[in-house]
Amino acid sequence: MDALIGLFILSLVLIFLGLVWRFSLRWVVIFENERGVVYKQGKFHRVLQPGSYWIYTYLEKVQKVDIRARFITIPGQDVLSSDNIGVKVSVAVNFRVDDPFKALNSAFNYTESLYLILQLELRDLFGSTPIDELLAKRKQIGVTLLEKSKEKAAELGLALLSADIKDIMLPGDLKNIFAQIVNARNEGLAALERARGEGASLRNLANTAKLLENNPALLQLRILQALESKSGNTIILSTSPEVLNFPSVTTGK
Repeated sequence: MDALIGLFILSLVLIFLGLVWRFSLRWVVIFENERGVVYKQGKFHRVLQPGSYWIYTYLEKVQKVDIRARFITIPGQDVLSSDNIGVKVSVAVNFRVDDPFKALNSAFNYTESLYLILQLELRDLFGSTPIDELLAKRKQIGVTLLEKSKEKAAELGLALLSADIKDIMLPGDLKNIFAQIVNARNEGLAALERARGEGASLRNLANTAKLLENNPALLQLRILQALESKSGNTIILSTSPEVLNFPSVTTGK
């Protein structure tokens, strides 16, 4: 009888230990696009790479971080250029989590923190650049914004991949002014091309005049050609060899 009681108590103990073991361990799977940050007794312990792990739940906690690249958009920011012209600008930035531990512990929300960094850097960049340069070098401005923000983003455990200026919106009156400037520039280019064409024509006329001066017969031939082309008939015009500058031919017996 005592043996049966002892066996029953042992079974209860084993069952209890099995339940404790079962509920104290958790099977965690980290996918390829994730990293797992493990905290042990509230302190950072390690970063889990993709794979499967047993985690002791009473001591350890795992937070998963998605490391896939993503976009953050800063829409319709009212900014002033260096020449005090107000514009609205929107920016798209591509980034990814490069250091999961920093991303979780450097800021309460790393996406919102990155948004604020980009917003401030954008205002500073536009405030030091004239409006005509902003419009002419949009791509370069995106590259500059990327370089200026990289270091601060790295402090959050983030890697910036690209930054592009999506839109620069001008007030209505400024749109008309810039349209007039563009039209004036195009008209100036057209006038320059006309002047170049006229200069080339004058040079050709000068060369022709010099050629005719040295060869008077060519002028008469050109006149005949013009008359024939207008009348459509063949015109015969007699003239002396001296005028045509042909050498005289002497025949002898």
